[in-house]
Amino acid sequence: MHKPPVSISLSSYGADLVRACGQGSFVDLLADAGASRIEWREELLTTENAAELAAAARTKGLRSIFSSPLELWLADQPAPNSALLTALRRAEAFGSSWLKVSLGHFSEAHDLSALAAALAGSPVQLLVENDQTSQGGRIEPLQCFFSAVEQRGLPIGMTFDIGNWQWQDQSAPVAARQLGRHVTYVHCKAVTRRPDGKLVAIPPVMADLPLWEQLLEQMPAGVMRAAEYPLQGDDLLQLTSEHVALLSRLGQPHREAAHV
Repeated sequence: MHKPPVSISLSSYGADLVRACGQGSFVDLLADAGASRIEWREELLTTENAAELAAAARTKGLRSIFSSPLELWLADQPAPNSALLTALRRAEAFGSSWLKVSLGHFSEAHDLSALAAALAGSPVQLLVENDQTSQGGRIEPLQCFFSAVEQRGLPIGMTFDIGNWQWQDQSAPVAARQLGRHVTYVHCKAVTRRPDGKLVAIPPVMADLPLWEQLLEQMPAGVMRAAEYPLQGDDLLQLTSEHVALLSRLGQPHREAAHV
């Protein structure tokens, strides 16, 4: 049975560890754990060399996603964020097939022609994620954006973050029904509320998996998916291997009982 591609967002290992070790130090770990994708995190880069990371991932057979905190649309600006071209070039330098950004302040007045022109010169596919903000983490503006993208036939996919909807009190199942056909990449995370009221990402428990299965049913079969929740412990290889296997089974027929 063909297994869906599984990525690990390197933020899962904690900002301090990733910055201290460098993102290239996780390439062998992910490959040995059975992942087929690696998600570089722009906000965690220190002195890494893009060409060296690209070569390391390629040698291990890992394709990559470049995650940028860039907002695609800035408030009161009809053209897309001018930093997009730089982000696309940087993603390409890191050997990435995809660039993940957030939506920002999109409205129907925005200029998709300018966006199409920016994307036409890059081999990198743009993925727009639902983030945790009021402008980019609600269903309605994302639905408006992807409807416009669909009408123009632009090669833009969605990163569907399962947990982020909770920051704006949005329904993940409703979002999946409305946006599922646009999804190229799924960020998996469970969420809990701390005693101080703050929402935080946590690893899934068994009770989370049926909902995740239901969400994936609304998306293309075998869609690429990633862990974006804490992967922290004494044996990172064993832990990562377990979660790669878990995520690869989601949405697959005749799957074995999951161990979390």
